Amino acid sequence: MIWFQTNGQFIWPWAKDNPFIMAMCGLPISYLLIIATKYVVAGFEGLLWPGRLVGFGSGMVVMALLTWYFMGEGLNTKTLASLLIATGLVCMQVFWK
Repeated sequence: MIWFQTNGQFIWPWAKDNPFIMAMCGLPISYLLIIATKYVVAGFEGLLWPGRLVGFGSGMVVMALLTWYFMGEGLNTKTLASLLIATGLVCMQVFWK
């Protein structure tokens, strides 16, 4: 949702012409992030850092996929290396006990 809020201006003229309305979309997005954080911390037995790192890593993957799909930006070597590191970070937080 955040990707569309910030990058919609490059896809849809309406989003470019209505930045205030797009900014107001941040209210439900923020609410969902607060609720998601509650569940992630509960899932990691009260720890906040694992959820932050999982969020960062999954955000990298989502950014790469949506930017490729909607903007046509290919996956170069640097992006692929970043995705590999992000995937490793998520796996480390989820599977390393």
